[in-house]
Amino acid sequence: MLSATEIKRGTVIKLDGELYLVVDYQHVTPGNWRGMVQAKLKSMKQGSIVQKRFRSTDKIEDIYLEHRVMEYLYKDGENYCFMDTENYEQVLLPKEAVEDAIPYMTLNSQAKIAFYEGKALSVELPTSVILKIVETDPGMKGDTVVNVYKPAKMETGLVVKVPLFINKGETIKVDTRTGEFLGRE
Repeated sequence: MLSATEIKRGTVIKLDGELYLVVDYQHVTPGNWRGMVQAKLKSMKQGSIVQKRFRSTDKIEDIYLEHRVMEYLYKDGENYCFMDTENYEQVLLPKEAVEDAIPYMTLNSQAKIAFYEGKALSVELPTSVILKIVETDPGMKGDTVVNVYKPAKMETGLVVKVPLFINKGETIKVDTRTGEFLGRE
């Protein structure tokens, strides 16, 4: 069991018999009231987002998840197929479970898949990935200003704001938590 003040982003908890992923949280102490935790939770079953307020003394059921490294193979309708790199077992994950991760994943890229009681739940990405730019405005000679950005479309369809001197065909490092440009690769 976790105290409400111990939850953090990415934690999976069980409330009313259903699993939720903590998307965001904030510790609030209004005036002379007792502290509380305001959390934004994503239902692992339905994909819907709910707001929940916990008292700081509330106990929340923490869930143990098994993690396996798997390779993204292909999209099959509304599902995404991943293969275990050790035993070649394939798992289909629904769109709701991977919609936040797919813009950062190229075919044959690896990611950690979280399992609960043998069922695949979600995809956990590394903090940064390397992607190739397939479309952007061309850079001009002398475009070296760092704080001016232009949109660039990645090979996965993700649009990232990059500095003016970055050109089509270059590979860049992108933060998977914020979607921001981190540097050339």
